[in-house]
Order: sequence, then structure tokens, then C-alpha cells
Amino acid sequence: MFIELIATVAAGLGAAGIILLLNKILRGMLPRWFLPAGAGLAMIGFSVWSEYTWAERTINQLPEGVVVVREIEQTAAWKPWSYAKPQITRVIAVDLAGVQRRDDMPDLRLFTMLLYGRWLAPSQVPQLFDCSAPARADVTDAALANPMEDANWQPVPADDELYEVLCNA
Repeated sequence: MFIELIATVAAGLGAAGIILLLNKILRGMLPRWFLPAGAGLAMIGFSVWSEYTWAERTINQLPEGVVVVREIEQTAAWKPWSYAKPQITRVIAVDLAGVQRRDDMPDLRLFTMLLYGRWLAPSQVPQLFDCSAPARADVTDAALANPMEDANWQPVPADDELYEVLCNA
């Protein structure tokens, strides 16, 4: 977050420098308000670009074997442009390399759901997935010991990307 603040200020200073140079070339013909307005617009433009490209940059940095299953969009009143094009503020991914199966329950998968959020620290949530139901449950000691009876199963639509990634891979 601090680095983005520095980059935003740098964009404003860079725009101010270009406007000063342009004003010098034009021998002072630009109006006085042009410098702060140009610097402010450059800072807002950089901030908007940074917000809208966050998800793509985050996804591109994911390690091999991690698959994105959902991108969550958001609009906000303080970002009126987000009503025209909502921005992706959260990404949910699955580490396919770490998916585990049980020999006695071939339709059951133990996996780690990776949660990425704009301005939030990434987190990992262990989950159980039943491909026959399909359903998902949070991992607890009781759920690991007896998953079919003690897990709190939540139904998942059969066309959900999570089902496709875990059960049809």
C-alpha cells in the first residue's frame, strides 16, 4: 500500500514536470491552474489503473498449479466509474498440486482455497469437497475424522468452477 502511495505521488510529480516543460516550450502560455489539475488527473488516473489491474497482476504472479475459480467484482459510491465497469476486488484460487484424496472415499477431496483481496493479506482456508454431492465443507478435526457425518456441508452447483477444477481434472 505504501509503495502504491509513492507511485501515485511519482505519477503526479512526473505529470507536473511534463507540464512545466511544456509551459517553458510554450513560453508561459498555459493557464496557472493547468499544473495542479494535470498533476491531480495523473494521480487519479494512476490510482484507477492500479485498482483495475490489481487482479490481473495478482493472477499473473500465482505459482504454477494454482487455478483461479472465482473473481469477485465490486462497485462503490466513492468510485463512480466502478458502476460502468465493476472492479475485481477479490480472487479465489485453488492449489491443485496440494489436492489430497482418500482411498476409502474416492469422491472426497481435501484442498486449500487461496483467498486474495485488494488491500488484504492473502489467506489459506483448508476445505473438503465431495464430488458426488457436490458440496463443500470447512475443515475441522471432526470433519477430517468422519467427513460424511460431522462436516457442515454446503451445496455447490454442478456448473460451479470449483466443481469443474476439483472433480473433472
